[in-house]
Amino acid sequence: MAVRLSTLCYIERDGQYLMLHRTVKERDINKDKWIGVGGHFEEGESPEECLLREVREETGYRLTSYAYRGIVTFLSGSGEIEYMSLFTADGFDGEPIPCDEGELAWLDKEEVWNLNIWEGDKIFFRLLEEGAPFFSLKLVYDGAGGLVEAALNGREMELLDVLNPDGEKSGKVTERGVAHREGAYHATAHVWIARERKGGGFDLLLQKRSRIKDSHPGCYDISAAGHIPAGADALNAALRELEEELGIEADEGRLEYVGDCESEFRGIFHEKPFFNHERSRVYLYREPVDVSRLKLQESEVESVRWMEASACRKGVQNMEFSNCIDERELSMLLAYLEEKGGTKHD
Repeated sequence: MAVRLSTLCYIERDGQYLMLHRTVKERDINKDKWIGVGGHFEEGESPEECLLREVREETGYRLTSYAYRGIVTFLSGSGEIEYMSLFTADGFDGEPIPCDEGELAWLDKEEVWNLNIWEGDKIFFRLLEEGAPFFSLKLVYDGAGGLVEAALNGREMELLDVLNPDGEKSGKVTERGVAHREGAYHATAHVWIARERKGGGFDLLLQKRSRIKDSHPGCYDISAAGHIPAGADALNAALRELEEELGIEADEGRLEYVGDCESEFRGIFHEKPFFNHERSRVYLYREPVDVSRLKLQESEVESVRWMEASACRKGVQNMEFSNCIDERELSMLLAYLEEKGGTKHD
């Protein structure tokens, strides 16, 4: 496998990045993509020396203020591996020159997200946007431009299938944080835990989300829920969430399929925008649950509580308690329980 060392720099001014549209070379892995400026190391160069030389050669600018932001390990899937030193720069002088790699253009940072860029580039754009400290990002592609793996500082990142409007997989994969930044339509698995009441009706087990969650911290939510990873199926994802969040080990026959529900939400959490557009596969679990014996995942769940179903619906409708429960999904669940009664159905 060929190994290359390179630099990539995003020069910024007045809320814009200087972007390069790579249109010249036919045998170019970045052909028709929009990227920053930079290039490969010459013998004996440091990352900074390569950066300054490449920027001067491609743009005519001399950098006067720049920051080393991270290392990106890039595997193209075509037999190449590249270790790319990522920089941003906010100071420069000199006069611009034509670039022999393509066309240079100053573009609003928000507009960059709509360009033909690598899916993995969106991850480091998000990290730059959030002011992340120096990072190591690994991006693995399938040889046809599809992202198949991402890891940040040695930890695997969550990749999701992007859905078409009809709920079918589009063939595109995106990273979880990027999905919530762009509002990409994706799939989740929801599991509601219910128990019959002696006098009739049902109680629902609600979880209180951890205070460190990236969205809706400290709010009451579905019993267990999570994203369906790229390439995975809903039922296995539901079983995994039950075990990870609550410590409940169940098999496929213990979950009843209730239906699918689409939802959208926009908000701001931890001073960051959050746009969620999901299609949820909803399941019901009605086996006996001893709350005192649950093993709560601290990073996800602060606590749990039982709530009578009609009181839960009223509370959600009138926002009588802090929650992030979708009223339509809850109504679908209660209609299912009312129709099926105390009988479990496969």
